[in-house]
Amino acid sequence: MIRNPLLLVPGLAVAAGLFAQAPKVEFPAPSPAATIRQRVGLTDVEVVYSRPGKKGRDVFTLLAPYGKVWRTGANTETRITFSTAVKLNGADIPAGTYGLFTIPGATEWTVIIDRNSKMWGAYTYDPKDDLVRIKATPVALSEPVETFTIEFSDLHDTSATVNLMWDKVRVPLTLEVDFVPQVVAQIDAVMAAPPPPKPYMSAAQFYLEYGLDLKKALAWVDTALAANPAAFYLDLLRARILAKMGDRNGAVTAARQAIDLARKVADTEPAESAEYIRLSQDLIASLDK
Repeated sequence: MIRNPLLLVPGLAVAAGLFAQAPKVEFPAPSPAATIRQRVGLTDVEVVYSRPGKKGRDVFTLLAPYGKVWRTGANTETRITFSTAVKLNGADIPAGTYGLFTIPGATEWTVIIDRNSKMWGAYTYDPKDDLVRIKATPVALSEPVETFTIEFSDLHDTSATVNLMWDKVRVPLTLEVDFVPQVVAQIDAVMAAPPPPKPYMSAAQFYLEYGLDLKKALAWVDTALAANPAAFYLDLLRARILAKMGDRNGAVTAARQAIDLARKVADTEPAESAEYIRLSQDLIASLDK
C-alpha cells in the first residue's frame, strides 16, 4: 500500500498545509489594462489596450520613439474590433479584429491596421500582415495627458473621431460607418411581412433624414395617418416630407393641420402640444423665406 509521504515526516503535513494557505500578493500593474466600447450607428467598436504612464519620462524618445513601430500602448499589442465594415481616415476596413500599431512622428503619424492581433508588443511585427497603413496628423494639446488614452468623440450616426492621446499630442482618426443599406433591408423585410404592426412613422423619418425615396416615405405617413388621424406629429412629419419634395403649399397645409390638432390637446398634453406647435410654425416660417 502506498502511503502519503507527508504523513511519514512529523510536522511536514502541517507545514505543507500552511504553505498551501499562504496569502498572495497582488501588485498594481504599471500599465493597467483597459477596454473601451462604443457604438457608432449600428457598428460596435471595441478597443483593448494597456495604458502606460508618462511618469516624468520623455514619451517620444523613450516610450514611443519617432520613426519606430509602437504597439500603441503597453504589454500586448493594442487590439481593435469592428462589428461591420468601416472607413478609418478614408481607408476601407472589413469587419473583424485587428492589431493597432502606430509609427509616431513630429508632424505625421502612420497608423497600421494589422491582421495579426495576438502579439506581445511589436517585437514580432511583420509588415506583410498589414491590412492598411493610414496617415494621420497629430494635434498639439495645451495640457499634457499623463496616461496614454484612447477615446471616442464627435459621435454622429455615421461617424466618430477616435483619439490617441499622450503627453501633449492628440492623434485624431475619422471613423465612418454606413448603415443605410442595412436599415433599408430591415425596413423592406418588415414591410413585406404579414401585418401589423409596421413602423410606418420611423421608416418615413429614416427615409426623410437620409434622402431616400420620399414618395415611399409619404405613402407610409399617409398610411399611419389613416389609422390615427389625430396624430399631429404625423402631420408635421408629412409637412417635412412635402417640403423636401418641393411641395410648399402641401407642406404648409400639413403643418397648419398639425398646429390645429396639437392645440386640441393643449389641456392634457401641454408640453408636447406647445413643442409641436412651435416646430410647425418654424417650418412654415422657413418655407416663407
